[in-house]
Amino acid sequence: MLPKDLTARSWIVADAESGDVLAAHNAHWRLPPASTMKMLFADTVLPRFPRSTLHKVDPKDLAGMGAGSSLVGIKEGEVYTVHDLWLGVFLRSGNDAVHVLSAMNGGVAATVEEMNEHAGELQALDTHVVSPDGYDAPGQVSSAYDLTLFARSGLQKADFREYCSTVSAKFPGATTKNKKGKISRGTFEIQNTNRLLSGDYDITQYPGIAGVKNGNTTNAGATFTGVAERNGKVLLVTVMNPSKTDHNEVYKEAAKLLDWGFQATGKVTPVGELVRPQGARSSAQPGANQSSSAEDGQAGGAGSASHKPVAGAVTGGGSGGLWTALAVTGSLLALLAGGAFLVNRRWPLPDLVRRRR
Repeated sequence: MLPKDLTARSWIVADAESGDVLAAHNAHWRLPPASTMKMLFADTVLPRFPRSTLHKVDPKDLAGMGAGSSLVGIKEGEVYTVHDLWLGVFLRSGNDAVHVLSAMNGGVAATVEEMNEHAGELQALDTHVVSPDGYDAPGQVSSAYDLTLFARSGLQKADFREYCSTVSAKFPGATTKNKKGKISRGTFEIQNTNRLLSGDYDITQYPGIAGVKNGNTTNAGATFTGVAERNGKVLLVTVMNPSKTDHNEVYKEAAKLLDWGFQATGKVTPVGELVRPQGARSSAQPGANQSSSAEDGQAGGAGSASHKPVAGAVTGGGSGGLWTALAVTGSLLALLAGGAFLVNRRWPLPDLVRRRR
């Protein structure tokens, strides 16, 4: 039985590897995504720059950020590596880091255009990007279904997997000069705001969690997409805008859905599938890339008013990318206590994996 106390306006639970949607509720409702939109930003821009690339921040790089934006603390005139900037994006949901990376990528307008194009490639038909950081903007929408597609695509990239699973890291501070003229630059610690990953006073780290991204704005409410592994199964969950206002409610509802999904996988009839990107072919059967129609509803096939074309059945097998171990030691990554990470898991989209490497 699905949890009875779910209050999210929209949610979905899917098998990350087969693409089977185990259960969903209003999964194609077009809603403000908040910072979960940063998953699409990362999936689009992350491959463009080596992580060791250095960038000196120009004041215009930080122009145009919305009032009250979440920030990692980037300073004008300071030099950061691309690695630093992505830590700022994923851990602190820093809109300042997004704007600097967008400036490096040809500007906000060009980046938004590329994100919309990439959303089209992923067949994320519910999504329209206006701001690359997910800040509330007229016409900016996505859906639980599309956010899950973004996570699934991003998780094929080793750097994406690393950043979204990082619990804490050291971030460069401001350059200072003491009375003797000695110049130094310290660091400060940043922690991931994904509470299923980092924990909080009223919620523990979710066993097996390995990312992905959270968000919260006035219009969007709380949003979250997560990926977790248990007993060889890898599930994706997206929860958008719970009406219950309890602290960390979006994570609590996501955890309940993950618990249900791990119990239900293999026992319930999928209600749909996550579509493959355009041009990705199944290694299992000819013609499987053609779309068919399926209703979006609760587990067991109770339909709702919205629906979306979904690709034909995908079977396992074929060569492709591997889920690499996310438990990396050192100051940049911390092991999750008791967490099982995704190790050597084969994706069902081998052609896409090869294309994205």
